[in-house]
Amino acid sequence: MKANQHSEKFGGLSYAKRVWAISCVHGEADKLRQLHEIMANRWQQGDRIVYLGNYLGRGDNIIGVLNEMLRFRVDRLCLPGMMPEDIVYLRGAQEEMWRKLLQIQLATEPSQVFDWMIEHGIAGTLEAYGESEAEARAYFREGILATTRWTGRLREKIQSYPGHNDILISLRRAAYTMNGELLFVHAGIDPSRPVTEQSDTFWWGSGYFDKIAEPYSGFKKVIRGFDRTHEGVTETEHTVSLDSGCGFDGPLTSACFTLDGEIDDLISSD
Repeated sequence: MKANQHSEKFGGLSYAKRVWAISCVHGEADKLRQLHEIMANRWQQGDRIVYLGNYLGRGDNIIGVLNEMLRFRVDRLCLPGMMPEDIVYLRGAQEEMWRKLLQIQLATEPSQVFDWMIEHGIAGTLEAYGESEAEARAYFREGILATTRWTGRLREKIQSYPGHNDILISLRRAAYTMNGELLFVHAGIDPSRPVTEQSDTFWWGSGYFDKIAEPYSGFKKVIRGFDRTHEGVTETEHTVSLDSGCGFDGPLTSACFTLDGEIDDLISSD
C-alpha cells in the first residue's frame, strides 16, 4: 500500500524509529494521564504514537480522556521533528457505534439498533455528553424528524468541547509504518482479505487473529488494542495483543515497537 493511497482511511507513519501503541482506554482518563507521563519520560527522537481505539464507553471520565489525548498531542507536536501525521487515532468499536448513533435517524428500526448499542456500552458516552438512554428513546418514538433533531443536538454538544469533534472525525481504520513493517488495528483482521477490504473486522475482530501462522501482507507484526478476553500482553510470531482490561478493572497498557516487530519498551498504569 503506497503512502499516498487511502490517507483518509489509514494512517501512515513516516520516518518512524519506534512506535508506541496504546491499548483501549474506555473512559479511564486518570490511567491515560499516568501512561502519558511515563511515556514522556521514555520518549526518544523518532518515536511515533498510535492510539488503538475505544476511547469512549464504560469509564466515568470520557470527556477527560479526549481532553488528555488533545493535551498530549500538543505536548508531542512541540518536539523537534514531530508532524501531525506522526500521531494516529484508530476507530474502535465504541467509536464506530458512536458514528452510527449520530446517523440513527437513517436506520429502519432505530430502537432496535439502539438496544444493541446499549448492550455494548454506549450509555456511558451518552451520559458524558449530557444525554440519557430514556431521553433518546422518547425521540425515537416521535419519529424520524424528532430523531434527526436529537442527533443534531448531540452533534452540537460534542462540538461544544474544543477538539473533540476533530478527533472523532479524524479516526483511521488502521495504521502502518511506511515501509510495511508494522500494522496497527483495533480488534483484528481477516487474513484472507487485504487491508483495504477488511471492513467491520477492524473494530469487531474475529477468531482469526491468534491463528495467523504467517506474515500478513508482508508485515512483520500486526498489533491490536482490543481483545475480548482482556488477557494482557500476548504475543505470537506474527501478532501482538495489548488489552490488559482497562475499563474492566485492569490497567492501561502501551508497548513501544521497533520496526523489526520487537517490543522495546512496555508500560502500564497502576
